[in-house]
Amino acid sequence: MQNYHNVSKGIFWAGIGAASWGVSDTVLQTLSQNINIPALWMLATRTFFSGLILLIYNLIVYRKTTFTIFKSPAVLLSIISYGVFGLGFNLYTFYISTQEGNASMATILQYLSPLFIVIGAVAFQHVRPKGTDLISFFLALLGVFFCITAGDFTHLSISFSAFIWGLASGIAAALCIVLPKKANETTPPPVVLGWGTLIAALMFNLIHPIWTNPPHVTTSLVASIACVVLLGTIIPFGLLLHASNFAPSDVVSIMDALEPIVTIILSVIFLRFHVNLIEAIGVIIVLVAIFILQQGRKVNG
Repeated sequence: MQNYHNVSKGIFWAGIGAASWGVSDTVLQTLSQNINIPALWMLATRTFFSGLILLIYNLIVYRKTTFTIFKSPAVLLSIISYGVFGLGFNLYTFYISTQEGNASMATILQYLSPLFIVIGAVAFQHVRPKGTDLISFFLALLGVFFCITAGDFTHLSISFSAFIWGLASGIAAALCIVLPKKANETTPPPVVLGWGTLIAALMFNLIHPIWTNPPHVTTSLVASIACVVLLGTIIPFGLLLHASNFAPSDVVSIMDALEPIVTIILSVIFLRFHVNLIEAIGVIIVLVAIFILQQGRKVNG
């Protein structure tokens, strides 16, 4: 009975964490479209404050462990590549996809990241795909096709550019899982995330410093950025770590499906996003495809 209650707690906290990402995604669309904040300034600001908060947290909780990454060139290289090509690339591509399309479709396309990991393993490591991998691949293609055509197969419901940036975001999200593996072997996840975020912040600020041509500061802008920083990085990651204390990692990872669901619901309510039956079926098919992929990998090893 106690184990059941623990798993229930894990599911609850993981669900809240994933839902937080959904809220952040919706706010991000408002920033990118309605307030029209430049991508590079927004990302430089977001990563700087997120990284700073995480650094303070890590110094309090992990203390000297925070700086052990500098003792291992392999670990440091892993975190640098994660910050630049994983986290930085992911944040940029997702923002552009949201700006040129909408948060709902960008989130669905990013959710394909486990599929891109499998495709990468097959293409670059010559790993033989499993039966569940192939089923998931074709289901995901069908689901995405339904999502981006909305039932009218003669044109896309979002711009082609938004679609490509969304796919790139999915690839980048896959890199966020693969690139920090070496660092995760010896370094606490919050430390990896913190340094990765600060490295991404350094990269974005070298391109577009937050003090260069900043937008007009308003209460809504500050509140929106704070929401993206807290609900898009700090809170969900902390909740997922907390959830892992109660539930197995595979159970926690399944709750990630709440992110696109929450994003779509909030987009319908607040951003007047219209979802027809074909699009809804497409979303369900994509979620099922990733679930089958994850379960197949867990069972088959």
